[in-house]
Amino acid sequence: MASSAHDQLHQLPNSNYGTTAAPPPTPSTQPNPHSSSDLAADVLSRLLHRLPPTLSFPTRRRSPPPTAPAAASPPLISLSSENPNNFLTDLLSASSQLGFFQLTNSSIPSQLARSVESESLSLFNLPREQKQLYFPQKWPLGFHCEEDEDDNGMSDSFCFDSSCSIESTELSLASLGEFTRELEKVGLVVVEALSCAVGFENPVREDPTRVCSFMWISEGSPGNVPGRFYPYVVGLHYQIRWQRCSLLADSGWVSVTPEIDSILVTLGDVAQVWSNGKIKKVRGRPVPIYGDDSNTGRCISMSLLVTLPVESTVSPLIPRLISVYGEDYPINKDGGGSSTDRGGEGRAFSSFSFEDYAWRVYHERLHLKDSLDQYRI
Repeated sequence: MASSAHDQLHQLPNSNYGTTAAPPPTPSTQPNPHSSSDLAADVLSRLLHRLPPTLSFPTRRRSPPPTAPAAASPPLISLSSENPNNFLTDLLSASSQLGFFQLTNSSIPSQLARSVESESLSLFNLPREQKQLYFPQKWPLGFHCEEDEDDNGMSDSFCFDSSCSIESTELSLASLGEFTRELEKVGLVVVEALSCAVGFENPVREDPTRVCSFMWISEGSPGNVPGRFYPYVVGLHYQIRWQRCSLLADSGWVSVTPEIDSILVTLGDVAQVWSNGKIKKVRGRPVPIYGDDSNTGRCISMSLLVTLPVESTVSPLIPRLISVYGEDYPINKDGGGSSTDRGGEGRAFSSFSFEDYAWRVYHERLHLKDSLDQYRI
């Protein structure tokens, strides 16, 4: 289903709307106008680059994210829509206004997702020493444990590449590997559809190696808080059961309740830069909400992030026009523009090193600070 949808979208005319080890100290050479605080942040980022990869960072107790009093249902978009134009219209609306939506009719069997949950629970049941032995950290891959002050291990997670390979012969991740590949197909369809709806060239269309995928699996429990952030183009989060969750969107923390067996799709910071600010974004992965009538027991959160290779440069993929008045603003592919597109805060971005950016946002813990601010023009 995902494959046929991709072929169909690939033929659509463009809309008129405009695993590696810890990275070496290779600072970005992209010119950017910075304030003194931004320069200080860059200096700190480069100092972190020079730390040995085995050095652990101090952990800090963080407050749970604030949540809305009532959960909203994200916009429903069907992947098997018989009218591609309606599909793109709905996608553009959700992307430009919210930065997230729920995808239905993805053809991913619900039984496969439940098999992955069972398979993942067996990983979290392993002793801490075995987790570290079987899944050594190769930033951002491997086993991660963000302990709180009581050493409860509330934020254990595993990050795998798209192959979900493992060195141990004692464990099998067959279901996880299949599930990851199926979600990756859906993610590439979303990227293609997003490029058609918003109006930017899809860099994956000619070269699939321009993106890569990480599967992030976390064990949720009451009191869980946001884990590490990692930049991405689109995130796909399979909803196995009824569960409210919080998203850190451009408008702040929002509470949503996706339908069972749907895929909650979040648009990431890379997608916002590609669109030159035309779409909204969600930072990080959804955070389960507990303390109400939802499941209060152990819960596995599975998120596939379609992201970039570490050596990439992040650049806007929508051209800009310099007017006679000295203003710059996005233009459509037919050369047109509108006054509502004109430059302003949150609209334009300069190019930057993905490696520098990913390393910084992964280690900083300022969740309410928008890490893209220093790259806005």
